[in-house]
Amino acid sequence: MTVRDIALNDGTTIPQVGFGVFQIDPADTQAAVEQALEVGYRHIDTARIYGNEEGVGAALKATGLADEVYVTTKLWNEDQGHESTLRAFDASMGRLGIDTLDLYLIHWPTPAHDTSVDTWKAFEQLKADGRVHSIGVSNFRVQDLQRLADEGLTTPVVNQIELHPALTQDVLRAYHAEHDIVTEAWSPLAQGEVLDESAVVEIAQAHDATPGQVVLAWHLALDNVVFPKSVTPSRIAENFAATELTLSDEELQRISAINRDERTGPDPAEFN
Repeated sequence: MTVRDIALNDGTTIPQVGFGVFQIDPADTQAAVEQALEVGYRHIDTARIYGNEEGVGAALKATGLADEVYVTTKLWNEDQGHESTLRAFDASMGRLGIDTLDLYLIHWPTPAHDTSVDTWKAFEQLKADGRVHSIGVSNFRVQDLQRLADEGLTTPVVNQIELHPALTQDVLRAYHAEHDIVTEAWSPLAQGEVLDESAVVEIAQAHDATPGQVVLAWHLALDNVVFPKSVTPSRIAENFAATELTLSDEELQRISAINRDERTGPDPAEFN
């Protein structure tokens, strides 16, 4: 199975399929990541607030694959601000046990606090210092992205947002496309809530695939970067196998038509 690399606007690339460790117990993280690496994943997505950066680092060390794995982590809300961002980055790197990070993200825009500009300038410093290869954001709305542009700052390479067939984020994805920002999808299966949709089930039956594989294949066809999460070895492998599934344009349209602008997580406009 082959995972496509997607070009980023800073000249680097990112594997389109990653292994997400959100809500994985810290005690289970090392084993889950090691299993994912054995299956073939070479992209791990974590965050300070997940509490499992150390488990990710332990898996990288135990497998000896640190140099082959693309690692993303995220700055938590209370750590935003220029100097606190730099301190938080050092702490995350200590837990991960690596020298250089592939991708660092601002986890939420927290609009009520208005700290994203100062935080982003710290991100630019980390990149200029060679401590991180790429910098991006998560859960940013169009106005949050435009704020960085209006300040004349570096364009994020990615925006990681809640995205699935029930929340297709068409307006935001169009902005991303216009400004060469790669879309990353968290909660790509809507916490499983879209797996019973009739269109998904029927397409899965037609391809002798699982509903989860169909939804992940939909993401991949839209050029989204995805992070399916599981601690079950068979499901970890099953999700990775979605890279082999190709859907027709009609099937993709049927899945996109499920959209009802329904979130499973917080609204970035209100989550501070």
